[in-house]
Amino acid sequence: MKENIAEKTAALGFKSAENSDPSLTLAEVIESRELRYWEAFPVLLANAAQGGKFSLRAATGALPETDRKYLKLLILVSLALYDSLGAKFTWRERLFGDLPARLVAGFRSKIEANSPLELGYFKLNPETLRANFRLAFRSSAALIKGAARAREDEGLEAALREIFTPRQRELLLKKLRRERFTKTEAEYYSRVVKKKALAVANDELHRLARRVLA
Repeated sequence: MKENIAEKTAALGFKSAENSDPSLTLAEVIESRELRYWEAFPVLLANAAQGGKFSLRAATGALPETDRKYLKLLILVSLALYDSLGAKFTWRERLFGDLPARLVAGFRSKIEANSPLELGYFKLNPETLRANFRLAFRSSAALIKGAARAREDEGLEAALREIFTPRQRELLLKKLRRERFTKTEAEYYSRVVKKKALAVANDELHRLARRVLA
């Protein structure tokens, strides 16, 4: 194991280090057998996954067969902690959608009962898991709010793509930022984009859409 694991994990606690692979760093955390890193694993996993560079296959492949079970168990513990705290992540289903929900639920029950989580010879403290997670993200409420905002932004972007062309979306954003239009942009905005936006904002149209979709 490399000697600079402390620096790497510290970097993962906030944002992935530019010169390190988060998948391999998490594999090193497993191999370290250090309880302080294992009880911070949900934090490290969340930051690695949010950075978009985490690969379960790469992390698994970097570990000997005997250690791979601990990687899976720590991921299950992490998912259980997220559920217990109400933390939602958009990458969860993509990365870990195949993991058994019943195993996650089992760990969640233990976390909420403050029962030690036994992983082989190791026992993780639920209170420490929660404290590490809340400290890293300042508060679970802030994390939930940020995740919810991200999902809302994704939903808005998807809806805009259904209605407006890329050029029209660009003009809408320009209008929101109060940036100057060129003469051609102003004419096109007034003639096409504004009319479409007014139609979208129409209350009667909203009510009709809700009735149709009900």
